[in-house]
Amino acid sequence: MQAMTEQERMAQDRRLKERMSRIKHKIIVISGKGGVGKTTVAVNLAYGLALKGNRVGILDVDIHGPNVAKMLGIEDKRLAGSESGIEPVQVLPDLKAVSLALLFENKDQPVIWRGPLKMMTIKQFLADVNWGELDYLMVDSPPGTGDEPLSVCQLIPDIDGAIIVTTPQDVAILDSRKSVLFAKELEVPIVGIIENMGGFICPHCKKEIDLFGTGGGEKSAQDLKVPFLGRIPVEPEMVKSGDSGRPFVHFRNKTTTANIINGMIDKIREYLKRNES
Repeated sequence: MQAMTEQERMAQDRRLKERMSRIKHKIIVISGKGGVGKTTVAVNLAYGLALKGNRVGILDVDIHGPNVAKMLGIEDKRLAGSESGIEPVQVLPDLKAVSLALLFENKDQPVIWRGPLKMMTIKQFLADVNWGELDYLMVDSPPGTGDEPLSVCQLIPDIDGAIIVTTPQDVAILDSRKSVLFAKELEVPIVGIIENMGGFICPHCKKEIDLFGTGGGEKSAQDLKVPFLGRIPVEPEMVKSGDSGRPFVHFRNKTTTANIINGMIDKIREYLKRNES
């Protein structure tokens, strides 16, 4: 990628501020470690918000392992350019998506980039994508507190907050607490903690089994004095939904788990409404 001149950088900064000013709420979804289902949660939250009549964009800034396109069933789509900038892929009438995965023909192509190039790419997605008028932009970041979430939190003016996803395991809780402190250090409000994989309802005996423990996310929220958005149980069908590109919150909308996710969406909307300036 060719280095930009100072004039070009200033022009890009202006475009970024202008694009972001047309988006009412900007939220980043983060996790302290991998394997907690963060992208699954981000995709279902974005999809659910769109189904409720909100204009939503989802931006995948996981440069090395982008999975949003697969979970939305748009792997065969590609980003295109226009006079207005980079055109996101239209998933639903009220849902647009952008991911690095939508640029490569070969799904197995690894992205071998260092930090500065990743930050330049994220900045371009924010400044040059024709998001239009949105009610929500949901940003799915890779696990940890490195380049990608740091770039998003520093680049987006007036970011509304961060959602932290964890599982009940002690190692995940430890890392989720780091994510909360990361957000606080950057003065990004905490929308809340979501505990994923919190219990499993046996399909045979109907009893709840704590495969990975339970309650750790809620305890962390209490200890750190941040909102707790709820607990999503282990749901085998959610895995199948993600792999097939059919978001669970819509295609399994009659289930208890889908109702739980919709309840979380309502809490997020209430939080943002309370904190509107």
